[in-house]
Amino acid sequence: MAPAITLAAEAPKLSAANTGFMLICSALVMLMTPGLAFFYGGMVRVKSTLNMLMMSFISLGIVTILWVLYGFSMAFGTDSGSLIGWNSDWLGLSNIGLTQLWDGYTIPIFVFMVFQLMFAIITPALISGALADRVKFSAWALFITLWATVVYFPVAHWVWGAGGWAFELGVIDFAGGTAVHINAGAAALGVILVIGKRVGFKRDPMRPHSLPLVMLGAGLLWFGWFGFNAGSWLGNDDGVGALMFVNTQVATAAAMLAWLVYEKIRHGAFTTLGAASGAVAGLVAITPSGGAVSPLGAIAVGVIAGVLCAMAVGLKYKFGYDDSLDVVGVHLVGGVVGSLLIGFFASGHGQSDVEGLFYGGGLTQFWKQCAGVFAVLAYSLIVSAILAFILDKTMGMRVSEDDEVAGIDQAEHAETAYDFSGAGGGAAKTAAVAAAVSGAESKKVDA
Repeated sequence: MAPAITLAAEAPKLSAANTGFMLICSALVMLMTPGLAFFYGGMVRVKSTLNMLMMSFISLGIVTILWVLYGFSMAFGTDSGSLIGWNSDWLGLSNIGLTQLWDGYTIPIFVFMVFQLMFAIITPALISGALADRVKFSAWALFITLWATVVYFPVAHWVWGAGGWAFELGVIDFAGGTAVHINAGAAALGVILVIGKRVGFKRDPMRPHSLPLVMLGAGLLWFGWFGFNAGSWLGNDDGVGALMFVNTQVATAAAMLAWLVYEKIRHGAFTTLGAASGAVAGLVAITPSGGAVSPLGAIAVGVIAGVLCAMAVGLKYKFGYDDSLDVVGVHLVGGVVGSLLIGFFASGHGQSDVEGLFYGGGLTQFWKQCAGVFAVLAYSLIVSAILAFILDKTMGMRVSEDDEVAGIDQAEHAETAYDFSGAGGGAAKTAAVAAAVSGAESKKVDA
């Protein structure tokens, strides 16, 4: 998030325009979580669709309450040791005036709070894609609660809170490359290393059951991401938010095209899943860097991220970790790429005068970016693995093998995504239709 900049001695006054803009951006970021649910929901097999949707939707409930009670205070309260924030006046959002402004800006504290809430909601939801088909819903809900408290809230303070060590070091993260995407991607890797692979991984076909649903989700994510990125400048007074809006579109388009070209060369086809995944890779990579690079730099960021993320999604077969929906390959790798490329492509004409290597600035910013990237990656991976290990050894993280094979939707939610009983032809016809939806798939798994 952009640092506070005060150009005149006169105290800022509430801006109705900036306040309205930020409320709209907050709503756009909220829409991203249902969009993510559809994106992930289409990528799983039919028997896991509802569970995937619910793993995102439950974050809307849990994280909202945590944020109101103490999360906002931990992330953005008065700094303590450059590691955590705290403000007892913000517990339960008490003692905040309706028109009390966020320090250095022209929007109320409540508006900043709710905008940041939407970031806090979607970050743990991102993790869920790596755990598809096999995690108890109750264990997932408890994991979200613990993870948000001991990982997300502190990391958000490091990166965006006044006094946070990464903020003070000068690590650039415009809208969440470290705090959101690397954080979630590393957490996903930590958890899947603990809970293990799905039954049939690398043996059974596990193709998306609804590519139209995937494309719908990707479209909603792309749309909502304009609020996610452009809104992170917290106002519209100097054009930086507009630059971020443009770069978001540019990098996403470039990444989608780069992914498709790589896919055509590597696999011989342009797939809809590749288009959707490439777009998301571009969105992830431009999130930290879009306020620092030019539109031409955004093209470079998008192309590099599109190719590298497309390459990275196949690593799970090579190394044997079961990242169900490529959270590690897209969000972790994309977040790392976008954050580190700031050290090369920062133009000095965006959110700050910081210049990257290709603009004469040397490698100073690159090393700062490395510090932020690898500290967040290591902390999130290790702590997330510990949390998953504790939950697995106490209440158990995974459903039974029988429930996983039969379908986690029925086992955990007593529902199915599609009801074929009205298709006609009795039970045999219903079973045949269900089998056709979930299944005439090739046995080939891309290794």
